[in-house]
Amino acid sequence: MSQSKAITKAADGGIVPVDPEQTLKACRALVAHIKKAAASRPANGKQNLLADEESAVAETPVWLTVTTKKHIHDSHRLQPGKIVLPNPLNTNEETSICLITADPQRWYKNAVADEFPEELRAKIGRVIDISHLRAKFKAYEAQRKLFSEHDVFLADDRIINRLPKALGKTFYKTTTKRPVPVVLMAQREKVDGKRVAAPKGKKQKRDPAENVNARPIPEIVTEVQRAVGAALVHLSPSNNTAIKVGYASWEPEKLAQNIDTVVRELVERFVPQKWQNVRNIYVKGPETAALPIYQTDELWLDDSKVVPDGQEVPSALPGRKGAEKPNIGKKRKSLDGDAQPAAEEQAKEERPKKKAKKALPESNDDKLDKEIAERKAKLKKQKAAAKKAVDV
Repeated sequence: MSQSKAITKAADGGIVPVDPEQTLKACRALVAHIKKAAASRPANGKQNLLADEESAVAETPVWLTVTTKKHIHDSHRLQPGKIVLPNPLNTNEETSICLITADPQRWYKNAVADEFPEELRAKIGRVIDISHLRAKFKAYEAQRKLFSEHDVFLADDRIINRLPKALGKTFYKTTTKRPVPVVLMAQREKVDGKRVAAPKGKKQKRDPAENVNARPIPEIVTEVQRAVGAALVHLSPSNNTAIKVGYASWEPEKLAQNIDTVVRELVERFVPQKWQNVRNIYVKGPETAALPIYQTDELWLDDSKVVPDGQEVPSALPGRKGAEKPNIGKKRKSLDGDAQPAAEEQAKEERPKKKAKKALPESNDDKLDKEIAERKAKLKKQKAAAKKAVDV
């Protein structure tokens, strides 16, 4: 169901061809279906009367699936992208957060304990820098324990590229709890559009309780809150990307708002060639069918590879059944047929012929034995004559 008219506009003024009414309609149908399935889900062939329907629905995520015409990324990206949502995903008061910072950690620990809001401070269960992380959680069992203790992991964007080696496959074999980047360092001042370089000179040992490079505390608090509730974009070399946009217990209007934001931000920031590369957009649950909210009319990016109606596909296309094999190792035929041009015939005649090999003489053992005997006798006479001359 492709959209033929402009529905909304992106932040840069571009057209977003997704109908908000279609999105809301799909969200209502999906939420109703998930609640109905949770109420009638059987257990061992019987209806489970003891199951908590509300908690089951509240924990059921809603996913937005975007398929593209070409791969959205060339390689696996271990650092997830963030899309700030109008309705944050993690609002549970019991959510546990681990904040991984650059060295030293003391300034950040003091800031969290003294200046963070009480609600956010209660969620941050651990603040650790990269040096202590490598020292304390080098063992595999320690990494597994850290993984199970917290729900969300936030990491300073200055050291996030070093975390895959420090945390290992425990964190990066799935996308469930990969560290989310946050900007904790203040931006350097710019003069004429260029950043001012740090002053040269001998480095002084600074107090761990001070951090002159950190952003102001209110900005750090806002950055952390936005990262905890943001939708995470995990890019991979494929044409299918799934993003969690909410839960089945939410109102359909809230889900639709998040979907509209994610669709706009995802296409504008992460999809190469933007809307020209988008094929389909769906909304679905973990065990439900995908409900389409957008389908494009153009299935290909490059029109040169599309054959118009009524025109046969060339049989010489590689990979197609019945295609002729490449003309490798075959002699080229002349334009007049099988007869070769006179110039080629003349060139062949002018080529020097190979010299014939000389015939080897036939072997004669008797003759060879006679020659050897004569040579030995001659040498014997020469030795005798030389000995006689020495004796005289």
